[in-house]
Amino acid sequence: MANFASIASHARYALPQGLPLKIAVLAVIGILIAAPLARILFDTLAPETISAWRDVVVSPLSRNLLWVPLSNTLILGVVVAGGCVLIGGFLAWLVVMTDVPFRRTIGLLATLPFMIPSFATALAWTSLFRNSRMGGQTGYLEGLGLSIPDWLSWGMTPTLIVLTAHYYALAFTVIAAALATVNSDLVEAAQMAGAKRGRIFMGIILPVALPAIVAGASLTFAGAVSNFAAPALLGLPVRMQTMATRLFGMIEIGQTARGYVIAILLIVVSAVFLWFGNRVISGRRSYATITGKGGRAKRFELGAARYPLFALAGTICFLTTVVPVVVLIASSLAPSSSALFSNWTLHYWTGLSTPSIAQGQAGVLHNPFIVSATTTTVALGVVVAIVGSVLGLMIAFTLARHRSGFLSGAINQLAFLPLLVPGIAFGAAYIALFGAPVGPFPALYGTFTLLVIAGTAYLVPFSVQTGRAVIQQVSGNLDESARLTGAGFLRRMIAITIPLASRGLAAGSLIIFVKIMRDLSLVVLLFTPTTPVLSVLAYRYASEGFAQFANAITVVILVISIAATLLANRLQAKSQPWLKN
Repeated sequence: MANFASIASHARYALPQGLPLKIAVLAVIGILIAAPLARILFDTLAPETISAWRDVVVSPLSRNLLWVPLSNTLILGVVVAGGCVLIGGFLAWLVVMTDVPFRRTIGLLATLPFMIPSFATALAWTSLFRNSRMGGQTGYLEGLGLSIPDWLSWGMTPTLIVLTAHYYALAFTVIAAALATVNSDLVEAAQMAGAKRGRIFMGIILPVALPAIVAGASLTFAGAVSNFAAPALLGLPVRMQTMATRLFGMIEIGQTARGYVIAILLIVVSAVFLWFGNRVISGRRSYATITGKGGRAKRFELGAARYPLFALAGTICFLTTVVPVVVLIASSLAPSSSALFSNWTLHYWTGLSTPSIAQGQAGVLHNPFIVSATTTTVALGVVVAIVGSVLGLMIAFTLARHRSGFLSGAINQLAFLPLLVPGIAFGAAYIALFGAPVGPFPALYGTFTLLVIAGTAYLVPFSVQTGRAVIQQVSGNLDESARLTGAGFLRRMIAITIPLASRGLAAGSLIIFVKIMRDLSLVVLLFTPTTPVLSVLAYRYASEGFAQFANAITVVILVISIAATLLANRLQAKSQPWLKN
């Protein structure tokens, strides 16, 4: 009886299971995610800076500071989202639901454009379509004697094309996954009842795919409005401003308060559209198509349209995947963009400093600044991948093993908050929080540490998704058994979870590595000469007219990113060998 009373007394005062872990995880992501975003808001509400809101929103300067950039941003978001849904949806329909030839090849090529950084596609565009308006080198087409109009070389039109070419792969992936759930028995039953293809599409396929279409539109809209690289390379030369480029400009010239106001408004624009998309999805009726019976994979027969549609799909994939890479490689070898495929030279790769070429710039492999940037970028990718994976695993473990409670909900909301925040706005938030000393801690601006912290925080949603996949591979019974024997949290993670899911964890780390390697929007405001990164260096070279160096650096990024992605895919396949049975 005494033992029972002792146990009851101990249970009364013991902390709930998992509470210390929840508090620790919430504190970490609160500092990494919530604190920077709160700081930029508070900085704009201080007595000496609150006037920045009036300057941006209602002053005579507001037209150029906000309303023109906002209108350009919304045009980019809406048109790119519409174009991505049309192109991605068309390719997804062909690959998943028709008998088009080489479906797997089209499906593979349709996912590749998102692997190519948007600034790489923008650089390839300028190598082809640049005219003489800005001076310097002209593009390949003008070198052939064609007259390229300004609207095709610079401004809104090329930016729309480049962003659509970059983001349609995202819409394709989301919509294809939804179309794969359409039970072909329903389609066949409608055909047997005499329904025409239009009726089948509107009555069966479209309702099933609608959530994915809205999700694809929301994601591509958010990507387009927050993209910095394409508007900066193709729009700024003709003074076409978006909110992302205007934010960058304000921070660059020291108008930080105005820049923070623009950052807050950019976050609101992105978040509102994503919220609206979720609202549309959650408010729709349910269309269940997965039953207890397996549906046969019966595809639409295209008949005489098979090869024309294949040619159209192949052309889209070729122009958005193969052409940019070929143009970038050729431009890094050609003395001039106007003659891409003649007089190739390795000088921009292996040449030493020559005063008569590129103002004495040495080739990529002999340029100490580029070599240093490569080392810094790879190191940044490795450190962010490791730290981010560990943090994501801890968050995923907390959410998987201790689901209930207010703290779990707060952790889940904060962990995915960066998805609503454009990269350049997130970078501005980190400047606001860590750009000056905080208590006993020194200012981190211009340090490698700040790049690591910002990169880790921005990629928390992806690391958590990876962590969830890893946690699902390990039975909770193993962890519970170890806990009952007295093993602590770290001991259980190191001895059980990580070894059993090491391949999946490594694959997820490589995906994070690729994302930070090719990201420009996040790091463009954090870039300093002491912490050079390849993506910003490529942008700087392109802005200063050194197209060959910019394209060569971009090729380096592509090679590293593609190699890491292929390795990640291989590890993911090996981490689930039962899928091969």
